[in-house]
Amino acid sequence: MAKLKDIFLADSKIAFDKKHRKTINFNISKYHEAVKKGKLRYSNLDLAKERASFLKGKVVANLAKYIEEFEKNAKKNGIEIIWARNGKEAVSEIIKILKKVDAKLVVKSKSMISEEIELNNEIEKVNVEPVETDLGEFIVQVAGEKPYHILTPAMHKSKEDVAKLFNEKFETPPDSSPEELTLFVRKKLRKKFTSAEIGITGANFLIADVGGVALTENEGNGFMSLAFPKVHIVITGLEKILPSIKHLPLFFPMLSTLGTGQQVTVYNSLLTGPKKYNEINGPEKMVVVLLDNGRTDIAQEKEHSQALKCVRCGACLNACPIYKNVGGYTYNTTYSGPIGAVITPFFQGFDKYNHLSFACTVCGACSEVCPVKIPLHNLLLLNRKKSVDGKLGSWAWNTGMKAFEMALKKRKNLDAVNGKVKNMAVKANKNILGKEKEFPVFSKNSFSKNWKLNLK
Repeated sequence: MAKLKDIFLADSKIAFDKKHRKTINFNISKYHEAVKKGKLRYSNLDLAKERASFLKGKVVANLAKYIEEFEKNAKKNGIEIIWARNGKEAVSEIIKILKKVDAKLVVKSKSMISEEIELNNEIEKVNVEPVETDLGEFIVQVAGEKPYHILTPAMHKSKEDVAKLFNEKFETPPDSSPEELTLFVRKKLRKKFTSAEIGITGANFLIADVGGVALTENEGNGFMSLAFPKVHIVITGLEKILPSIKHLPLFFPMLSTLGTGQQVTVYNSLLTGPKKYNEINGPEKMVVVLLDNGRTDIAQEKEHSQALKCVRCGACLNACPIYKNVGGYTYNTTYSGPIGAVITPFFQGFDKYNHLSFACTVCGACSEVCPVKIPLHNLLLLNRKKSVDGKLGSWAWNTGMKAFEMALKKRKNLDAVNGKVKNMAVKANKNILGKEKEFPVFSKNSFSKNWKLNLK
């Protein structure tokens, strides 16, 4: 825990990198402008949020029921279902499929789940090439980096950064425009789509009543990743369930509006199995890997279960003043920002990641923008409580908090030492708030003593 916390604090210094701040603030400002306009399409946005929150809350409360319904109907459609308790099991099952078809190349549509289980690294170990086909994911893969943002993987890079990267890796002209770079990637990926043995996608939603997988995207790469390969693998978290296909008209626009400001994304697909006997295109085999990896643990938590309502729109990241300054890589985890700080300790252990919950100003901006009304700032406070109750802080922190508690319990304890001693104690811990801040100076006399003196 201490090591990761120290890394977080060290990496947070990127907030003072003017170029990084300029790039992030510019890109997020564009999202804010688009989302502001997108919200205007709703006659009653808060009502839409209430409905979305209610439906996702209903799913979380009855997760087993809806998962079983999805599994039953998906199997009827010819979809193979694989249950994975953790990332290791999910990777193992996927590698079995790769070996069975003697795969050498895999095309992947954007999937945070695959990042969660380090899928790319694992399949490279068995000599299979994974190729990210989302433009943002492709950029960070070429750069040897991880996604920076849940929705926009390359948000930390300017168009000049991308042009320089592609010039170094592919010898494209150093002054290439975004349009020229996009065209280059499109041509490069076209060959990959047509020669890959397997396509891997995530799932925006799993539709229980039809046993289908709903995908929403802007580039068409998701559909391309399943149209040509013979095998389509979907890897998804258990919580992505929606009860019925009739709920998609609510969730598709909600996701796109709060995420990108669009009324609806460009490509929206509902996949209900491999191709039928009379169909020309599509995979011959479709597999859905249902990943738990700590999600059922969250579901058992009375308050934290609300985090499973998340639709991964990224709105909370864009609203968070911490994220906007320290960026995505500082979190050192797949899911960054407020939602990441809430769920990561459950996925990877409170002992390692409880410090993320303390990187919060409790301003409530994340909760305000959430399309499914997750009270994120409250959950972060509850995470802190779990950390304190579990005594997961350092010895110095735990001892200091105990002393602080004793001092505040009674006025006489607080007044037991004078201001000089208090100031000396503060001075000894001058870096606890960081070098950019200073503690206020304690008065020479206690409040009660000054009050008595003033009475005289």
